[in-house]
Amino acid sequence: MPFIFPRQIADAVISKAPNLLAKPLVLTPFPLKKQLLLQLSRALLQEALAQGALAFLTDKWVAIEVTDLQLSFEIGYQQGLLVRPVTAADVTFRAKSDDLLLIAAGIEDPDSLFFRRELSIEGDTELGLQVKNLLTSLDHDQLAPVLKLGLSSVSKVLVWLQQQSSTKTAIYL
Repeated sequence: MPFIFPRQIADAVISKAPNLLAKPLVLTPFPLKKQLLLQLSRALLQEALAQGALAFLTDKWVAIEVTDLQLSFEIGYQQGLLVRPVTAADVTFRAKSDDLLLIAAGIEDPDSLFFRRELSIEGDTELGLQVKNLLTSLDHDQLAPVLKLGLSSVSKVLVWLQQQSSTKTAIYL
């Protein structure tokens, strides 16, 4: 007999999980978040950093706003990656955590999310396009094994929940 996962449970997990994660994030001091964000960014952008592909970010700031986690920060580049609280970004990317996770895992294309209005890009259009192109060019096979496994596992669970849910258009692998 096949296992039937109730749609209501999938809906609840998708809607409530970000709220559960947001609570401790709001209470976490920014210096601690900064260290975690720097490590994660370096791991995701390791190949681009090694190739010098982030030179276009020199003296520029990209804000990332994860709306459902109440998390926002800016990332820049000056002989290495920098992270700071949001102050004066040149371009801002705004989306929910599940959408950003799927972009990071290479499952969802930023253009698709943008045209479905699930990803907002505001500010310097040229810089936003360069960042988007960088994200889509990432070779996920070059990621550290732990990060690759983590992204793959969490994104597969998320996609599966979306397929079971009635609240979001399902993405099929």
